[in-house]
Amino acid sequence: MSNLPSDWSIAVLRSAADSTPESFIDGDWIEAPYITDKGIRLIQTGNIGRSSFIDKSDTKKYISLASFRLLNCKWVNAGDLLICRLADPIGRACEIPPAVGDAITSVDCTIFRVAASRFNKRFVLHWLNSDENLKNAADNAAGSTRSRISRSNLGKLPIPQPNLNEQGQIAQILDTLDTVIHETEAIIAKRKAVKQGLLHDLLKRGIDANGELRPPQSAAPHLYKQSPLGWIPNEWEVRPLSSCIASLDAGVSVNSEDRPHGASEIGVLKTSALSQGVFHPDQNKTVVAKEVRLAREPVEGDSILVSRMNTPQLVGASCYVAEPWPTLFLPDRIWQLKKTAPDSVHMRWLSYVFLTSNFRAYVEVHATGTSGSMKNLPKSRLREMPVAFPNLDEQMLIAGCLAKADDVVTSEAMQLEKLTAEKSGLMDDLLTGRVRVTPLLEAAP
Repeated sequence: MSNLPSDWSIAVLRSAADSTPESFIDGDWIEAPYITDKGIRLIQTGNIGRSSFIDKSDTKKYISLASFRLLNCKWVNAGDLLICRLADPIGRACEIPPAVGDAITSVDCTIFRVAASRFNKRFVLHWLNSDENLKNAADNAAGSTRSRISRSNLGKLPIPQPNLNEQGQIAQILDTLDTVIHETEAIIAKRKAVKQGLLHDLLKRGIDANGELRPPQSAAPHLYKQSPLGWIPNEWEVRPLSSCIASLDAGVSVNSEDRPHGASEIGVLKTSALSQGVFHPDQNKTVVAKEVRLAREPVEGDSILVSRMNTPQLVGASCYVAEPWPTLFLPDRIWQLKKTAPDSVHMRWLSYVFLTSNFRAYVEVHATGTSGSMKNLPKSRLREMPVAFPNLDEQMLIAGCLAKADDVVTSEAMQLEKLTAEKSGLMDDLLTGRVRVTPLLEAAP
């Protein structure tokens, strides 16, 4: 840490804690026999986000009051800061919200109670999550299997110390931006939920001749017929996927460097290029020069990519690719689906079918493999998968509605990315004094 303003000083993190007992102390070692499904909440490393508490309802753990007393545990209070000494990233921290209730934390988390007479707690929290502090934490970590920073080394990390008033002003600006970011995240979550509901309705009920969503079967049974997939509109027909898909082609395994390809290079996709129906072309590795000639199956436009081999949760992950990417090639774990004829199917519509819960259930039934960590989807099973097909015009209408919903989510996501970058830049400037907060506040409307 250098070039701080002359009226700032540098302290060490341990000195920012108050003088009361357990103000800078690790959590407790809780072994499996003490874990219960109710009682005192055990806050785990996965609950600690970068500036935010992550409340994972499916992984909540508790201990009883009797175990708390037996193990001589330490309380975690609302408003305490928790610092995670494990990756990723090492040193990230959050403030505990009141809704958590009675709680303790695991031994890899440090309970941190800030000395309010010298430090603004929110300023400290923003500093803990700054790029500079997280780099310092990583540089002071150790461990052959799992890297972690000791509490002793954590306490020695530097922290800038402007006067208390300026700390509060810096924290207020960054908190305000945090609020906008959280509101945007909430909007995105709501938009995604709306889109998921729309996906379910449109691919179950479709759009009628008047351009309206058909009423449900329970309200208009005369509009539906029974099929191997349940009730479908009268105009639809169930056929295997192979009726419209000419080929499922995979690439090959090639040696590569773990970086996105540059100019005059080619890349091979990572399986992470397929995420929640979205294609991420930046998720690729550079094919080494001597194996460029071995690469095959470039990414084509108006195609669907499917992960044929992955973890049980991710096998069958898919996305639609609108335009060709001639410098990106498939690995052996990803298929590319191409239609039999120009009018055999609307590929964007079909890509949405691959995002439904019905498709997920089909994959879970037919994916094979004895390993609990890796599953394979046989090509024959995917080709014979039954699909309820509307006519091509209706497919286009359905795809258009869902694409508009996607565009709304994408727009909000871009705004979130912009806000996050803005916050990162402000943190770097304000927390190091490169930009002083007083002129910034005076310039505000």
